[in-house]
Amino acid sequence: MVNSPLSSYRGRLAPSPTGLLHLGHARTFWVAQDRARAAGGSLLLRNDDLDTARCRPEFVTAMIEDLRWFGLDWAEPMITQSARIPLYRAALAQLHAAGCLYPCTCSRRDVQQSATAPHENTDEPRYPGTCRPENLPPTSPLKPHASPSPGDGVNWRFRVPDGESLAFTDGCSGPQTAVAGRDFGDFLVWRKDDAPSYQLACVVDDAAMGITEVVRGADLRLSTFRQLLLFRALGLPAPAFYHCELMLDEKGVRLAKRHDALALRTLREQGRTPEEIRAEWK
Repeated sequence: MVNSPLSSYRGRLAPSPTGLLHLGHARTFWVAQDRARAAGGSLLLRNDDLDTARCRPEFVTAMIEDLRWFGLDWAEPMITQSARIPLYRAALAQLHAAGCLYPCTCSRRDVQQSATAPHENTDEPRYPGTCRPENLPPTSPLKPHASPSPGDGVNWRFRVPDGESLAFTDGCSGPQTAVAGRDFGDFLVWRKDDAPSYQLACVVDDAAMGITEVVRGADLRLSTFRQLLLFRALGLPAPAFYHCELMLDEKGVRLAKRHDALALRTLREQGRTPEEIRAEWK
C-alpha cells in the first residue's frame, strides 16, 4: 500500500441490507476505512441489494445510520446495485460470447445433495457438472448454445478451467492458492429469477468503481478465485484483496445477522459508544 496523500487507493464498504449490521461488519468496515486513510485514498459505499427476497428499505436506512454512528465515512453518492442491472446484463452477454457459460437447471438443493459435492459451512458446495453440455443426456431440453435472455427460466454457470492453479496474495494472510475444479466448481453468474449472482455483480461493480483493494471477511476468501476468473474473462483489472479474520461469538460461531444482541443498533440502544466497542478490539 502506498502511504501518500496523492495515492489512487480506492476502497469500498459493501453491506447487504438483509438485516441489521453487527460487530463483525463494524470491525471489517473499520479496517477498510483505516487502510483507505493510511493510503491517503478514498472509500465508497455500495448497497448490495440484489437479494430481493430479504433486502428491505428499512435495513438500508438502518445500515446508513449505524455506519455513520460508528464513525465510518465515505464519498457520496452511495451506489445501489439494483439500479445497475444493465451493466450486469452486458457482462453476462460478454461472457456468453466468449464461450464461458452454459445454462443449468440445478437448484442449490440439487447441488447440496450431490454425492460429489463437499459440504462446507463457509462456502458454497462444489458443483458436480450435471448440466455441462458434455454431461447432458440426448433428451435434455437445455440448449447449451442458446443466448441468455430475460425470463429464460434457467441459471447460467461459468465453466471453470479444470485443473488450473490460481493464486493471489492476501494482504492479511499472505499467498493463497486454489485449483479450479477441485477446490471450487462451476459457479452461478445469473440466476433463473433473472438476477445476477453475487460473484458477477461484485466483479462488475468493483471494476466500474475503480476499486484498488477489497477489504472483506475471510469467509469470502475462496470466492476471490471465482472472481479472479471473471475479471480475466471480462478483460478487467483485478483489485488487491485483504480478508479480515472473522469475529466469533462466545461459542466460537462466526457472527451473523441473526445475532441480534451484537447488532450495532442493539448496542447503541444499550448506551454503548463506538469508542468503547473499538477499545475492546485492541
